[in-house]
Amino acid sequence: MVNASADWQAGWLRGALELALAAVLAEGPRHGYALAQRLAEQGFGRVRGGALYPVLGRMERDGVVSATWEPGEGGPGRKVYALSAAGHDRLREQRAQWAQFSVLMDELLATDRSTEGNE
Repeated sequence: MVNASADWQAGWLRGALELALAAVLAEGPRHGYALAQRLAEQGFGRVRGGALYPVLGRMERDGVVSATWEPGEGGPGRKVYALSAAGHDRLREQRAQWAQFSVLMDELLATDRSTEGNE
């Protein structure tokens, strides 16, 4: 299991947060807190609102997600996000790009350079 408090995690997730959110939203519409919970369940640790909501706002502006207000039960309402048709298309494209990136990175990391001299 991934250590949720690892220092590297926040930086790497920041670069892939839009893709991660799109993948979660492909499972179905969710509000921001539920999105953060799903990412935490997946092992990504705690995603703070200061990172989450700007990305969701950008995704909404880009037409990748749609958002509707849902009335709260005994509390404030909440914004529920859903992946749009354009979002599903982008997710398919980014999955393919991620697969290519992953292969390239795996190949690079598999190269043993530990025996090479430091120059």
